[in-house]
Amino acid sequence: MIDKFKIPKHIAIIMDGNGRWAKERGLSRTFGHREGVKRVKEIVRASVELGIKVITFFAFSTENWSRPKSEINVLMRYLNDFLVREIKEMDKKNIRFLAIGRQAPLPTQIYKKIKEAESLTKDNTGLTVVLALNYGSRQEIIDAAKGIARSVVSGKLDIDDLNEDVFEGYLYTAGLPHPDLLIRTSAELRISNFLLWQLSYAEFYFPDKFWPDFKKEDLIDAIKVYQSRERRFGGI
Repeated sequence: MIDKFKIPKHIAIIMDGNGRWAKERGLSRTFGHREGVKRVKEIVRASVELGIKVITFFAFSTENWSRPKSEINVLMRYLNDFLVREIKEMDKKNIRFLAIGRQAPLPTQIYKKIKEAESLTKDNTGLTVVLALNYGSRQEIIDAAKGIARSVVSGKLDIDDLNEDVFEGYLYTAGLPHPDLLIRTSAELRISNFLLWQLSYAEFYFPDKFWPDFKKEDLIDAIKVYQSRERRFGGI
């Protein structure tokens, strides 16, 4: 059993291992990505049931553009299909959708559908589903620094008023709570330029499963581990 009063408000997930999952089965990497999309849907449903407020999926990093063009095209097609088929269903279930990351060089049609999805669901008050797309945390911090510099030059911000709360307002995740729990599948022990600022006090969990094998019961196991830990935030 999990303690319903200690459910993490925000869970961030690095969905790792789609390609290796497929390779072990003699299948193409794209088949692994297709199975990975199914897991996203399952974990979103489970998050609603468990009362999680925000769940962020690391879907595509700024470094992923170095992958073969054929694989990128498939990933963009799956993303397009997700935005077309799933967002209306999310809206019916009072789920809010957000995407974080840089716009370029995402395909124009993908970016347009992202903005439409955000607009459609902006007033929903249930679970918030965040997709990190064309995302890199170092790039996010640089963009925030540029935004702050522009505000100082224009007179909108006094440099002496800059503090952590003000800085966070310039991040892609402005307005969202920090993740309480980070899950990275496939047992890789790194965070790969993901939410570097926001994960400062998160608990980390590294299950020895590829993402296509990560089910609702695995999410519950992760929450049990989270609840077994004592979070002191630097105190005693």
